[in-house]
Amino acid sequence: MNQLKEKTEKRVYQNFFPQRLAMGAMAILRLALVFSILTSFSLLAGSSPSPSTKLQIVTAERRIDLTSHIVKVFLTLKVENIGESSASEVLLAFSPTEADCLAVVKAAASAGKKKKKSYLPLDVKPTDLSDGPNGTKYYLIHLLKPLGKGEAISLEVLYILTHSLEPFPVEISQSESQLVYYRDSAKILSPYPIKQQATFLKTPSSRVESFTRVVPTDRANTELRYGPYEEQPPFSYSPIIVHFENNKAFSVVEELVREIEISHWGSIQVTEHYKLVHAGARHKGAFSRVEYQSRPNSGVSSFKNLLAELPPRVHSVYYRDNIGNISSSRLRTNFKKSELLIEPRYPLFGGWKSTFVIGYGVPLEDFLFEAADGTRYLNYSFGCPLAETVVDKLTVKVVLPEGSKNPSAVVPFPVEQRTERKYSYLDVVGRTVVVLEKSNVVPEHNSPFQVYYQFSPIYMLAEPLMLTSVFFLFFMACVTYLHLDLSISKIKQT
Repeated sequence: MNQLKEKTEKRVYQNFFPQRLAMGAMAILRLALVFSILTSFSLLAGSSPSPSTKLQIVTAERRIDLTSHIVKVFLTLKVENIGESSASEVLLAFSPTEADCLAVVKAAASAGKKKKKSYLPLDVKPTDLSDGPNGTKYYLIHLLKPLGKGEAISLEVLYILTHSLEPFPVEISQSESQLVYYRDSAKILSPYPIKQQATFLKTPSSRVESFTRVVPTDRANTELRYGPYEEQPPFSYSPIIVHFENNKAFSVVEELVREIEISHWGSIQVTEHYKLVHAGARHKGAFSRVEYQSRPNSGVSSFKNLLAELPPRVHSVYYRDNIGNISSSRLRTNFKKSELLIEPRYPLFGGWKSTFVIGYGVPLEDFLFEAADGTRYLNYSFGCPLAETVVDKLTVKVVLPEGSKNPSAVVPFPVEQRTERKYSYLDVVGRTVVVLEKSNVVPEHNSPFQVYYQFSPIYMLAEPLMLTSVFFLFFMACVTYLHLDLSISKIKQT
């Protein structure tokens, strides 16, 4: 009996102890989970941006331009300080999808009305804040002077989105028009409460297949209006989809390499290598050139020419592809600018690609200057000269003259910088190349940038002296050869 009792107690103990152990472990895990949640809430509460607790947006108006494949958004805000302390920064919020497509974010403080309105540019930079819902990304606007209690300021914001229009259907025939989706929110995403707001969308034509209705919603011809909405809390979001016709040229340069070679002998040579693609709905079926030329509506979403804006006083302009020179390009010049209208060998439909090169020369005195301390600098335009074109990856290479020292670049927006070396004809030590790289480039990036370097004029004599030395050695070799030949002839005669 005692042995049976001991075995029973041992079996009960063996079954009971693991259950108690598991229950204890689960309790510990629950306590740890609750503690971590409370800690996370306390961290979020402590890390929330201070501007969201003392600023509010009195009025907000957003106008979205969908007439091109580059989406431009104009945002007008009236921001009021309702806190006790002054505020020197204003936050802009973007959804993760918008943040991935952002190419440009600009802001300015506006004053006055209508034609007498003045704008003061403000510094805008991305910032990392971890408390945004669903991965919200932030940009910080730095005000020129702090905004005191009860004061208000009017802000004008421009931000540009690329690759934000989604073709649907994804494939179309030569005779079909192109339809695209645009996804956004009827309500403005903001970390501040908004008392009154409205959103306007402008489409390229009146053909709108469908759009999300969020009361109140109005449509008139090519414009959609969402709102006005009153007393919206922070981070209000109401997703919308607009399906509309857009036959604009979806020209995207997958890669562009611009080489700007400086020669102190009087010229700057520019060479641009393009890898262009039509990023719209892919073309399906066979291409008929007869139908394309005979029917005006055939291939409405394709494009057969591109316009490049070049500097004034260009010379030695050429345009060629892998086969050779293309003579269908036309150049118009005046004292302000030069326009090069280029036509590929075939029209570009959705998904089709073209690779070509544009080259030209410009006078040295128009773009190369000398500072008071003797430092020389190049002042040239960054970006792509093609109109209404997105560049996925842009590489600008500035080839400095041989013997240049201490190069540095000043660009008005963030870029990746590095230097490399290039060897050309008659070079001894090679030429320093300043390389600037940037992705997601739009026409708004066509602003001047500078490359500074130091150069001693003595290096300009290097190539002439080398040529003189080569000719002198060649002349001496010829004289020596003739002298030996005459000596041999005399010996033979004797």
